[in-house]
Amino acid sequence: MAETDAKSGYCSETKIFHSLRKPLDLPPEDIPLTVSSYALSLQPNNPIVNPTAMIDCATKRSISYSEFIRQVDSLSFHLHSVVGIKKGDVAFLLCSNSVKVPIIYFSLMSLGVVLSPSNPMSTEAEILRQLNLCNPVVAFAVSSASAKLPNLKFGTIVVDSPDFDSVLATEAGEIDRVEVSQSAVAAIMYSSGTTGRVKGVMVTHRNMIANTASFYQHRSERRSSAPAVALGTVPYFHIFGFFAMLRAVAVSDCVVVMERFDLRSMMRAVDEFKVTHLTVVPPVVVAMVKGDAAAGCDLSSLETLGVGAAPLGKDVVAAFKTKFPHVVLGQGYGLTESTGPVTRAVGPEEGLYWGSAGRLVGSCEVKIIDIESGVALGPNQPGELWIKGPILMKGYLGDAEATAATLTPDGWLKTGDVCYVDEEGYFYVVDRLKELIKYKGYQVAPAELEQLLQSHPEISDAAVIPYPDEVAGEIPMAFVVRQPHSSINEAHVMEFVATQVSPYKKVRKVAFVNSIPKSPAGKILRKTLRESIASHSKL
Repeated sequence: MAETDAKSGYCSETKIFHSLRKPLDLPPEDIPLTVSSYALSLQPNNPIVNPTAMIDCATKRSISYSEFIRQVDSLSFHLHSVVGIKKGDVAFLLCSNSVKVPIIYFSLMSLGVVLSPSNPMSTEAEILRQLNLCNPVVAFAVSSASAKLPNLKFGTIVVDSPDFDSVLATEAGEIDRVEVSQSAVAAIMYSSGTTGRVKGVMVTHRNMIANTASFYQHRSERRSSAPAVALGTVPYFHIFGFFAMLRAVAVSDCVVVMERFDLRSMMRAVDEFKVTHLTVVPPVVVAMVKGDAAAGCDLSSLETLGVGAAPLGKDVVAAFKTKFPHVVLGQGYGLTESTGPVTRAVGPEEGLYWGSAGRLVGSCEVKIIDIESGVALGPNQPGELWIKGPILMKGYLGDAEATAATLTPDGWLKTGDVCYVDEEGYFYVVDRLKELIKYKGYQVAPAELEQLLQSHPEISDAAVIPYPDEVAGEIPMAFVVRQPHSSINEAHVMEFVATQVSPYKKVRKVAFVNSIPKSPAGKILRKTLRESIASHSKL
């Protein structure tokens, strides 16, 4: 049997990195089970069972777990017995964050209905593409987005309406238990579409069960015996928000729900509701470090800050730890295609590896593939990350070509991300493979330059993209958002970077902008920046 290094998890014979964590304790695969039932089944085992499930940040209204379950049952009865929705049907959702969304999700999943959530801010053209992919029979939408939807078989249910409130308040009748295979699709999640045509990622109940089990097994010990209160700023229609919702139910957290993110409101909510766990994307961490949004707020209740969706630089981590020394900051890395985290930091000790995305989750393994040769690499050698494990998607809906290009016949998922694993099993994300800048044959990672720029006291935010150049092929171009009252110019920016990087990594062009375009998950929309170069209308 091939020997695996106990520190890094690397096997030199197979060229595979194995997880250093305990294998996941998963239910037998052949037992019918939805992820919603699985998450609820874990609650009695928690040392502290929080009676409150959710708090509406705006209205202050709270919903207990018993009320949450009752409303899920009421909605399930209505959808099954009145509307006529059945197992295998698809429901499309255009909902901003609210306490009603988890109720809808749990109801649909318990019935074996495939949920397909999307951004309510999407255009009609974007929505039409998604509808053609998933072919739903019903939609759930906020009133402001409902007009974007065409007529569906069972119509559109407006969630911020008296009629919907009435359904939730109605006593549930009896319905037969629906048996759902773990291999059945639970949700169709949409990839960001920032680099091409949007794709529908098929996520199974088994995928979500594995991800929920990972969080449940590897939850870190708390410094307080009081019930945990979580606040997530990521939309529920994104995989990051989706699994955070499932995790909260599994570990009996109370969740403070914000409809729209606002940094100052978030800080006030941490103070008012004594939030212990905060989940954010990197731009929020940068804003927390550089701004004064926390002024006048008591953040002493905050125990952990979970960060994902994009790499976070060491300088930003250092600044955060200086400003908030009592908070354990843990980074993670995941994809829509991996239904959540592939790696994450657990506990204060793992959080000390600044710039790292933590260690590989249980029951998973990875390979690091050389970009040029296709050969699998060892520790501290950057290459494309390939993943294998129970968290991986079933494939792309209606797109066999894209599925075959991403999933190998023997079960490896090609992430398109350049990473390396150190000798202690910690993962470091370098950048997206497709976003690497090719300067005279050298590969330049935009994320590295962005993190460096964000460390400058006069820079509020930054993004770096390739700019066409006849001699070099491509040169790094920076889009910079100045801090208020800053007079930093192009020469200062270029000099600041040049003194800290190799010559081929230097920023050679700078544009000052009011904001960096980003997706709801906090990822830089580089396509938008590239288009702005072509048109010159936004420079």
